[in-house]
Amino acid sequence: MALTDVHIRNAKATGKVYTLGDYDGLSLFVSAQGSKAWHFRYQWLGKRSRMSFGTYPELSLRDARAMRVEARAIIAKGINPRLARKKKQQAARLAGEYTFMRV
Repeated sequence: MALTDVHIRNAKATGKVYTLGDYDGLSLFVSAQGSKAWHFRYQWLGKRSRMSFGTYPELSLRDARAMRVEARAIIAKGINPRLARKKKQQAARLAGEYTFMRV
């Protein structure tokens, strides 16, 4: 069943951890305290993997679905999306370290 914004807002803390599934690997993880985080589940080299996209409401349903589409496109190219994200973050960090002001 596809998630809706109303369904997500109505997801409350129950004292137990549970997930609300969207489709194509996207799910909303609801903690026992009520915090909500987006997870993307995928298969890489025959093993199940999971990566986190961010928390709700900072990351909306529309944005989480867009990130899922990007991650699936990366997988289709034969690249692990978790490693691709780490390389992107590392490149951004290195770009800031070697500025003229820091040298």
